[in-house]
This record gives sequence, structure tokens and C-alpha cells, in this order.
Amino acid sequence: MKPQCDFCCGWRDPERHKVLFALALPMVFSNITTPLLGLVDTWVIGHLGQAWFLGGVSVGATFINVLFWLLGFLRMSTTGLTAQACGAHDQRAQIDTLLRAFSLAMLLGLLLLLLSPLLAKLIALSGGSEQVQRYAAQYVAVRIWSAPAALGNLVLMGWLLGRQDARGPMLMLIVTNLVNIGLDTLFVLVFDWQVKGVAAASVLADYGALVLGLWLVRRQLQQFSAGAWAGGGQRWLQLSPLVSLLRLNRDIFLRSLSLQLCFAFMTLQGARLGDIAVAANAVLLNFMMLASYGLDGFAYAVESMVGRAIGQQSRQQLREAIVLNLGWAGLIALCFSVVFALFGTQLIGHITDIPAVVAEATRQLPWLVAMPLLSVWCFLLDGIFIGATRAREMRNSMLMAAFGGFFPVWWLCQEWGVAALWAAMAALMVARGMTLGIICWRLEQSGQLLTARH
Repeated sequence: MKPQCDFCCGWRDPERHKVLFALALPMVFSNITTPLLGLVDTWVIGHLGQAWFLGGVSVGATFINVLFWLLGFLRMSTTGLTAQACGAHDQRAQIDTLLRAFSLAMLLGLLLLLLSPLLAKLIALSGGSEQVQRYAAQYVAVRIWSAPAALGNLVLMGWLLGRQDARGPMLMLIVTNLVNIGLDTLFVLVFDWQVKGVAAASVLADYGALVLGLWLVRRQLQQFSAGAWAGGGQRWLQLSPLVSLLRLNRDIFLRSLSLQLCFAFMTLQGARLGDIAVAANAVLLNFMMLASYGLDGFAYAVESMVGRAIGQQSRQQLREAIVLNLGWAGLIALCFSVVFALFGTQLIGHITDIPAVVAEATRQLPWLVAMPLLSVWCFLLDGIFIGATRAREMRNSMLMAAFGGFFPVWWLCQEWGVAALWAAMAALMVARGMTLGIICWRLEQSGQLLTARH
């Protein structure tokens, strides 16, 4: 039989597309509920009549998101390691990964609670108006109590995704965000708790998700053989695997730190440009997150598919996973850009009725239109490297993109005001995609991508 091109046969095989969409679509739809929650937060606060309420929630939520996203290595490393163990049919390794990662998540969550008085004081670094700082501090003081649950949820979702169970994380995200949206409306519009109501809704929703996630994982573990649990009480505490996990998480943490530094800078520098600027950026960033979370569904899919291919040592499956996900994610990104181009002005008007904020957001709309097509490639390539547990390459790429792209472009264009921040963000995404793409191509061509690095 004549061999087919590895890069083409996967795309021509309908069964491959079914496998991809069985993983990606649940995560696309569930991920979209997360930025929708941000849009609801912005909507309920944006109609209170003052820009500083919206600015306070934006700064406070950015601060908390930076903390939680910095610890996003909990999900990423768990997904990659679990997928590889699943591909190798190693149930013991899957259990060990879950226990190590979840224990680490609980320790980090408790540490954040202990440091919460100090964290709240850091809000003053935002440089926003007195009112923005006040309401941002209120948000952080309440929201930080969700830390153990939020970090535990990252591990549970990562483990389920590594086992190619996309329905479990979908249930966690959709149910949690719907509960959060309902509580948002109740606490803010009915009880008039303002910013504290938005934060309290998120705390309760995170703990609800933790209960649901533990139940879903328990159902999976019941399918494991009795032999998978032999010696489990001590095995997951062995030093060498723990050191490897911490080393992997260290590199992902540094990568995430550089990324979140750029997002935080965008919000905090916007705050220094005034309440209108930070509020307008909050509106556009919510739409950008909507596209990002939707595209991340394919990034999650490629993480699991690449990890499993490496576990099975199948180069053909590895190539098919890369080509299928890149192709479909590119098409979805184009759809987002078209929607923002055609309906962006109307969407902004639905989020806030403050005229000055609407005007500023509309001026920056072209950046939002371009962003999905500029950023989709780095999202997908991140997923490939997570599945391969090659965090060092992700770290190096992000450092180059942040300090060789984002900050230099902002410095050169800062006379543009708010537009300089969006130009810098565009440069960051393009630089990430280019550097990761070059590294991925070289590793795949040499066959090294099939070798996981722990």
C-alpha cells in the first residue's frame, strides 16, 4: 500500500475530525462561558453609572486573575503528564500525577490566604484614581477566599483533560459560570452589594466547582484496576518525581509570569491614562478573552492529543494532532474577527452605556478585530508544548516575546496612548507565534518532539 503524507491523511479522515471535535467542542462552548461571565460582571457594574466601579472591578479582577493564572501550571503540567501516562496505559502514573498536583494546589491556595492582607495592599500599585483603588481592594479582599478551590479546580480539569475527558471540565465550567452569573445578578442588582457582590459570587461558584470536580474525578478513578492503587500511599511522595514536577512547573510559572506581566501592565497602564481608558480597555479585553477562551478549546484538545501520541510513541498521530488543530483553530479565529468587524460597535454599546467609554472603546476596535488572527497560532503552539511537557521552550519563547516585543513596542509607541497598549499586545502575540513555530518545526523535523521532557 502506498503510504500517505502524514500531514494530509489526518485532515482527509473524517474519523480524525470526530475525535478532535469530541475533545475541542465541549471545551470551546464551556470556555466561552468564562469570558461571558466577565461580560456579565462588566454589564452589571457598567450600569451603575460611574466609571470607577467598572475600573475597580477590572483592576481587582486583573490582580486576582494574575495570581491564579501564574499558578496555571497546575493545570498545564497535570494535563501533559496525565495524557502521556494515559497514552502509555500507565494507571499508576495517572494516580500519582493527580495526588501530587492536587496536594501542591491546596498548599499554594492556603499560602495565598495567609498572604491576603499583604496582597490587598498591593492594589495601590495600580496607579488608578482613589475610587478605582478603593473598589479594587474591596474586590480582592473577598475574592482571595476562593484560592484553594480555584487552584484545586485547575488540577481536576487538567487531569480529566489529560484522560481525554472533555465533558467533565465542560460541566465544571458551564455549571460554575452559570451559577456565578446568577449570583452576580442577585448580589449586585437585587442586594446592591456592588463590587463585593461580584467577588462573592465568584467565591461561591469556585467552591461549587470543586465539589463537582471531585465527584467527576472519583467516577473516573472507580474504573481503574486494583493493581493501580498498589503502594499508592507512599509512591506519590517519592522525591525524584516531585522534583521533576516542580522543575516542570517552575518553567511554566516563569512563562506565565511574563505573560501576565504584560496583561497586568496593559490594565494598570490604562488606569494611569484615566478612568475612561481603563474602563474602555476592560470592555475590549472581555471580548478578546471571549475569542481567546473559545480558541483555547482547540489548544486543550491538542495538549491531550499530543501527550497521548507521545505516550504511544506515534509520530503520525503527533503530526495529525498538530495539523488538525491548527487548521480548525485558524478557521474559528477568522470567524471571531469577522464578527468583531461587523458587530463590534453594537457589542460595545450593549456592555456599557457610558458615552465616553463607548467612544474610546470604539476607537480601539480595529485592534480587537485583528487580535484573533494574530494570537491563534501561539495558543495552539502552547498546547503542543504543554502536551510534550516541554516547558523550557515555552518559557524562552515568552521571555523573548515579552521583553523583545511587548515592552519595546509600547515604549516606542507610547505617544499613542491607549493604542500603544494594543500595539504592544499585538506584537507579543505575533512574536510568541513566530518563536514557538520555529522551535516546533525544528523539533518535529528532527524527531525530538516525540520525546517528552520532564
